[in-house]
Amino acid sequence: MEEVEREQESVNEDKVLSKVLSLNELKRKSTEELLIIAEELGVVSNGRMLKQEIIFHLMKRVVSGGGVAIGGGVVEVLPDGFGFLRSAEANYAASSDDVYISAGQIKKFNLRTGDIVNGEIRAPSDKERYFTLVKAYNINFTEIGKLQRYVHFDDLIPLYPEERILLECNDILDKKDISMRAIDIIAPLGKGQRALIVAPPRAGKTIILQQIAHSISVNHPDMELMVLLIDERPEEVTDMLRSVKGEVVSSTFDEPAYRHVQLAEIVIEKAKRMVEHKKDVVILLDSITRLARAYNAVIPSSGKVLTGGVDSNALQRPKRFFGAARNIEKGGSLTIIATALIETGSKMDEVIFEEFKGTGNCEIILDRKIADKRIYPAIDISKSGTRKEDMLIDSVCLKKVWLLRRLLSAMGSIEAMEFLRDKLSIAKDNNDFFDMMNS
Repeated sequence: MEEVEREQESVNEDKVLSKVLSLNELKRKSTEELLIIAEELGVVSNGRMLKQEIIFHLMKRVVSGGGVAIGGGVVEVLPDGFGFLRSAEANYAASSDDVYISAGQIKKFNLRTGDIVNGEIRAPSDKERYFTLVKAYNINFTEIGKLQRYVHFDDLIPLYPEERILLECNDILDKKDISMRAIDIIAPLGKGQRALIVAPPRAGKTIILQQIAHSISVNHPDMELMVLLIDERPEEVTDMLRSVKGEVVSSTFDEPAYRHVQLAEIVIEKAKRMVEHKKDVVILLDSITRLARAYNAVIPSSGKVLTGGVDSNALQRPKRFFGAARNIEKGGSLTIIATALIETGSKMDEVIFEEFKGTGNCEIILDRKIADKRIYPAIDISKSGTRKEDMLIDSVCLKKVWLLRRLLSAMGSIEAMEFLRDKLSIAKDNNDFFDMMNS
């Protein structure tokens, strides 16, 4: 009887080892699920291994048993010429389950940082540390045999946003929340927008970002959504991961500054590669201020220091990040909605905000005084707005928006937001609100 059971276990193990196994699927599993699989295959005898180590040993066991391993990720090309496939599950950080790409393959396929590659991988030999890409199946969602020429991002022609991103959404948990409807009226967003949410502490910027992400995923499921959290608290990251249907990557405040920079560089390069292939991409960045602080910490000192301890060259690369947002002629767009911190008590944060003020084509200003009154969204209507909003809103609604602004300009910031909130809560949607204005 015992011999039959052993034979059955051997057969089951052979089936597991001989099948095609996806590295990306293993990364999506929890540590507990991986430990169960590993124990069934006799890979690990205790629960002290890191998740990456468990995946590494699982994949090595499957490949050595005659199975086929499939791996994929985002390319990061290193200065030495070779590269690795990084994964969003590991926040694009270097880990033991990364896939090595030789310099020859990078030259053959003209790979750049940010390219998305999938292919067959092999297990490392005794003297190797990483899995190696053996055969690429597709690059940027296109099969190798069907690869076409494309224009590099820097050569694409930028235009003003022309197609609107509608944030008003019926599929929200709190039906009384009118934040997205208010933004649609005060500072409408379009594909290719470069928007700045200027916020003091505890003014509700994180909630607004989560709601924007939810609205985009519901109203525009065809858009590629990425949430980039820089120097953030771990619990905020978990909350965002559980509330957003999209790619959420982060580097927390306990990680070094170079990790913030490395993560931001991979995310923006990935977005550029997708835009080159005519995709509409949205990046929600929290926050541009902390990203600028990270760049200020890692760049070599130029000897010229601005007020607050900001190096004169430190803001060049974060400006390049934010400036990448654009609508592209003949298809594709990159939308960046970033938060900027003010009233933190730090002179450096004020200098960073002043440098970024005016670089965007949409600004949403949050007011601490409005938030203290528990009026949400705490938007300062008179200071918020979108450039060229006439390209996003039809002429009839635009006239009503201008009329509303003239009415609200006579009020204080608190009274104006309270008035708009009360009127929007009566109407079932924005069209109904504009119809009420006629009457």
